[in-house]
This record gives sequence, C-alpha cells and structure tokens, in this order.
Amino acid sequence: MATEELPPYPQMILRAIEALNSDNGSNKSTISKYIESTYENLPTGHSSLLTLHLNMMKASGELVFWKNNYMKRDPSAAPRRGRGRPPKPKEQREPPIAAKAVKMKVSSGTGKPRGRPRKLPQSVTTTALPPPSGRPRGRPPKVKALLTEVSVL
Repeated sequence: MATEELPPYPQMILRAIEALNSDNGSNKSTISKYIESTYENLPTGHSSLLTLHLNMMKASGELVFWKNNYMKRDPSAAPRRGRGRPPKPKEQREPPIAAKAVKMKVSSGTGKPRGRPRKLPQSVTTTALPPPSGRPRGRPPKVKALLTEVSVL
C-alpha cells in the first residue's frame, strides 16, 4: 500500500492492531514495525509521533494499555482498574460569594473576646507599674568572705 498521502496516525495504528490480531494486544515496537513495512515516506519523527498518538488514543479511551500492550477497547467489557484506591468522586460546590453573604458572627455570650488578650505598648505598661520597693528583684548575690592575715610562728 504505497501511496503518496499517508492516512492519519490513529487510523494507521488501528489498522496495525487489527492486522497483528494478537489476543494480548500489540506493543509499540510491533505497531511501529508494521506501519514502517506497510507505509512508505513516513516522517522523520515517526517514533515520537507514534508515541504521541498512542498516548492520545489511550487517554481518549480508543485504546486500552495493559501490560505494555495496546489493544482496541471492547465495548462489552468492564473497565479495568489500576492499582491502589480509586479517587473520591468530586462534588460540585456553590460559589464562595453566596457562603460569605450568609455567614454571621457568633458570640460566646460572655461579652469577652476569645483568645489571649492583646499585648499593650511599652509606654502604657511602664507608667502603669507601681514604684519598686527597697529590695531588688531576683536572688541576692553571694557574699564574699573577708580574708584575714595569719601570723606565722
């Protein structure tokens, strides 16, 4: 089938998988070899184009990738699950603007604000303290013993 114009890559890939007709599907290298032997004048970036289109077809659901092989999706077969726990379904949320309008401030009933009180500036705290008493704060320093001279006999 040597023609001037090549069919689109998804069509060439599907023809290759059908022609190879393997129960487990066909891997990328066998699909590439079949396309290279069947079609002439392939572009220079054939392997990267093939990889790109295989990934696009896998993402869209046209092909199933299982154990390093690509196969056509069977419409009657149940979808295969991957390893691990499936993700939770995403729920639709209301816009946040409506939630802000409805939200009301709840008071504790005591009249006091919640949490630790704010720290006052230094100028206010120094004037509010009572004058210090005669004793200094903290532990008193050790008293050094006086040394006396000892006479030698």
